[in-house]
Order: sequence, then C-alpha cells, then structure tokens
Amino acid sequence: MNLKGDVRILVCIPAFNEAKTIEDIIMKSKKHADGVIVYDDGSTDNTYDLAKSSGATVIKSPKNTGYGAAIRALFQAAKDQNADIMITLDSDGQHNPDQIPVLIEPVLKQGVDLVIGSRFLNRDDKERVPRYRSFGIKTITKLTQSASYGGITDAQSGFRAYNKNALSKINLFEDGMAVSIEILLRAKEKNLLTTEVPITINYDVKDTSTHNPISHGVGVLYSVLQFISLRHPLAFYGLPGIALLGVAAFFLRNALHLFSTTGYVSTNMILISVGIAVVGVVLLATAAIVYTLVALLKDRIKY
Repeated sequence: MNLKGDVRILVCIPAFNEAKTIEDIIMKSKKHADGVIVYDDGSTDNTYDLAKSSGATVIKSPKNTGYGAAIRALFQAAKDQNADIMITLDSDGQHNPDQIPVLIEPVLKQGVDLVIGSRFLNRDDKERVPRYRSFGIKTITKLTQSASYGGITDAQSGFRAYNKNALSKINLFEDGMAVSIEILLRAKEKNLLTTEVPITINYDVKDTSTHNPISHGVGVLYSVLQFISLRHPLAFYGLPGIALLGVAAFFLRNALHLFSTTGYVSTNMILISVGIAVVGVVLLATAAIVYTLVALLKDRIKY
C-alpha cells in the first residue's frame, strides 16, 4: 500500500565514521522517501564519499560537532527542502529503514505531529534489548515522562517521524546525545500530538556508539533536570526548600526543648538548624527568582 501520495518525505541521517553501513542504509531509505540527507559529522573514514555516491545529499562538517548539532542541521535542511515529513534514523544499522512506512502511517492517517519508534511496545522487541541498556533507557524515560509525555516508553529512540508542524515549532539547542530528550520536552511545550509505534532494533551491530554509557546517562539526566527546573521552578526548588525549613524547625524545636528541660544549650543542633534553614531559604528564593524570570520571558507578567 502506498501511503505517500503527494507528501514529500525526507530521510535524515546523522553519521560519524559509518562507512561500513551508510550505503545500505541510504539505499533502503530511498525506497520509502523522496530524498535522503546525510550529515557527515566530521568522519575520518570515507563516509562522505560513500554517502554521496549512493545518491544522498550530504552535509559535511569539518569537525565532530555532536549528535545534537547534527540533528539541528538536519532539521534545518528538511525545512529548507520543504519536507512534509522528516524521518530520522541511525546510520549504524540498528534501525531498519523498511519500517519507515510503519513510522509515517500515524502522521498521514491520524495527523500526528511526532511519531517515536519504540523498542518496548512488543514483547519480542523488548526482550532483544540488553538488560543494562533497558535499565538506562527506562530510567531516563521515567524522568522524561515527568516533564513531557506520561505515556512514552522509549525516550531515547532516534527513529522518529516529524510532520511539517513539528519541524516549524521545535527549536533545539542541545549539542549532545540529550537532544532526543530535548525534542520531547520542546514538543510537549508546543502541545504537539505525539505517539509511538513498535520497531525492531538490531543489537548485532558492533561498535554502535562511541559514547561512554555512564557519561551519556549523566549528560541526559542533567538536561532533563535542567529543563524541569525551568519548567516547574516552584516545585523543583520550592518544595525541597519548604521541606528543609521543616527539618530546620524540627532541630530547633528539639534544641529548645532540651534547653527548657535541662538548661543545656546544644550548639550542634542549633548550627544544624540554622544551616538547613539557610539552604531552605536560598531554594525558596531561587524558586521565586526563576519563576519570575521564566514568566517574564513568556510574557506572563505585564509591566
């Protein structure tokens, strides 16, 4: 069944030293799209030449700029070429381009703005995910849910489809791997309609990532917390501040009770109470300041 009709579909692929797989990925992608754009992120092998000879439009970066910078450039390229739908997928062979029709169907038939290919929707696909990856992805996904879409199952998937509305409204700033999370956070902020479809990941691919999984996870976690702190500053800073003031009051009450019953002045409890209270007040002040700045930037406060 031909789903495309008159819709202009572009497949956009970030690539870094993927000479072993780039030709096959491009040739398979061309069967389902009107064009393929590759962002060669400073590769030192012949990824650029192979992508070019395979018929892709290739954007060549003189140095390695990061996954997020590559995705930003591909977003802009898709908009410049007036794409109705942009597909992003990895260049290492983990994603199967023949699943592109499954990915774009909700966009074409249901008007969905952003479709995520999830490895956790089908039992067989879920069982293929190595345990250490599954734990990390699910942890990051849980954090992302709190600031974006509560029902998503695979916040780290790079196999996605975007319609023209999503392309026009999502503005990205993240340079690293955390851009996958930033996209979901920005999409939620713009009230874009999002859904997931099941995909299969090939984990037999060797050397699928040059990123240390721990540093990658920490970087993504930092980005999520940073976004949440700006989106919900009163809860992020204010609630811990109130809790700390409660703890400070508890220590102060105990110190006063001890003094009233025994006449003993507990310097330690008083210092602990004062120290915790100071931190609590700083957090409350931070909550108020950040909330005010964010509100001003969003024109919620008129002056």
